[in-house]
Amino acid sequence: MAHKIHILLVDDEASLREPLADYLVKQGYKVQQASDASIARSLLNAYDFDIILLDIMMPGEDGLSLCRFVTDKTEIPVIFISAKTEETERIIGLELGADDYITKPFSPRELVARIKVVLRRAEKGGGRQVATSGGGYLFSGWTLRCDKRSLVDSDGVAISLSTGEYQMLLALVSRAGKVLNRDQLLDITQGREAHAFDRAVDNQISRLRRKIEADPKNPEIIKTVWGGGYLLAGEVKSL
Repeated sequence: MAHKIHILLVDDEASLREPLADYLVKQGYKVQQASDASIARSLLNAYDFDIILLDIMMPGEDGLSLCRFVTDKTEIPVIFISAKTEETERIIGLELGADDYITKPFSPRELVARIKVVLRRAEKGGGRQVATSGGGYLFSGWTLRCDKRSLVDSDGVAISLSTGEYQMLLALVSRAGKVLNRDQLLDITQGREAHAFDRAVDNQISRLRRKIEADPKNPEIIKTVWGGGYLLAGEVKSL
């Protein structure tokens, strides 16, 4: 039997959540509903989900906080479904690790299309990434082990990386000193289909900086080249 994509739909507005869940079920998806973050956390402990559709404004814990938890602890893709249209809210959501953002009211057909794009991107997992000649790289006090897909600091403490973060870091480290623009990074890590979401690169870079930079607001390892893209600064040695 073919695997059915399992969706966690989190929204306190029953008049939107329930008809949307019915529509998604008719499209062949499995759907669990949660009216708040507390219920969503319980469902995350009980089931394996392929993707989360998440509202921002909810009673109690909001969607931004729940998104931070999900992206820190899992590799489940997140799409925000929100009435908030301000650019600041969208950017905050994406920098917290969301994979896409759709504004209410939206067409259910458009949402399904976005779900498919995000899932294809997750399935690719960076299939275009080049193989390394050795077991990994040493850079700025960090060790990126490609055989174990892990990142270790100078004290030997492992730092958790999502698949997207690992692929982005590998792209930069393996091309240290070279400026890579957003299109190049998307093509290297996720394939051309990912170009439908042009904030994906900035999102991953922000998350990586929070993990590896002493001061993420003044990065010394992953540099921004204005009008160009990003580069990994400093000496890199292959293992």
